[in-house]
Amino acid sequence: MIAALRPWFSLVRFSHSLFALPFALASAWLAAGGLPAPRVLVLVIVCAVAARTAAMAFNRWLDRSIDAANPRTSGRELPRGALSPAAALALAAGASAVFLLAAWALNPLCARLAPAVLVVLFGYSATKRFFSGSHFVLGLALALAPLGAWVAVRGSLAGDLTPPLLLALAVLSWVAGFDLIYACQDEAFDRAHGLHSVPARFGTAAALRLSSALHVVTLATLVVFAWRARLGLGFDCALVITAALLVWQHRLVTPGDLSRVDLAFFTLNGWISVGLFLGVVVDLAWRS
Repeated sequence: MIAALRPWFSLVRFSHSLFALPFALASAWLAAGGLPAPRVLVLVIVCAVAARTAAMAFNRWLDRSIDAANPRTSGRELPRGALSPAAALALAAGASAVFLLAAWALNPLCARLAPAVLVVLFGYSATKRFFSGSHFVLGLALALAPLGAWVAVRGSLAGDLTPPLLLALAVLSWVAGFDLIYACQDEAFDRAHGLHSVPARFGTAAALRLSSALHVVTLATLVVFAWRARLGLGFDCALVITAALLVWQHRLVTPGDLSRVDLAFFTLNGWISVGLFLGVVVDLAWRS
């Protein structure tokens, strides 16, 4: 049973939900002023995981021929035949249905906005075929998580939206920055196959410099977010740790050595998202 499920879990990388889910939860905590109602909290988690599952399954389906041609990705589930393209597309459809139903169960505004969210999530997969800024579209896709969680808790767009918008901007710049690092691995392949990315157009060195600049924007935005959300010492500690992890991330990867991209991309960014969420939770707990 476990062996049969392993390709499905590997296809969508459920563990990588740590990139967006903690920011959705942080926004939900802020919107509620503490622990959200259990029903809302469960539905926010379902929406976040289902949306990401749908997006990843669709991406793997759409990119299956590209993945098969790329030596770095040729071992993925669809190119090697562990799962069929129809199975991946069915998973994307099923996860989309779960997302739409969970959004409907949250409140009417979430139900109305959910289809537009799926358009952004699915649209990202096609962007690298014609647009070098696909990294920013990916950032936008994940930035929708804190905005959606805020609406899930509040049920409307009334009131001060500055905190969730700042958090979304921080997520956008953070994700675009680390996706630039990840995309450096495929600079030569993308250029040879007519795919668009910042590394393919401007080179790895320029992409890494832009990534560093974006992560400076991330930190600056998080500082302003903490001020506008009236967060204190708990979040400040998490922010200091985040800054250290981002610096470490950029020291791990150089134009001449991309061997530690996985540590920079997956491990450190997972710590960052979880740490910032815990900073919000601890700070709100101290306040109450």
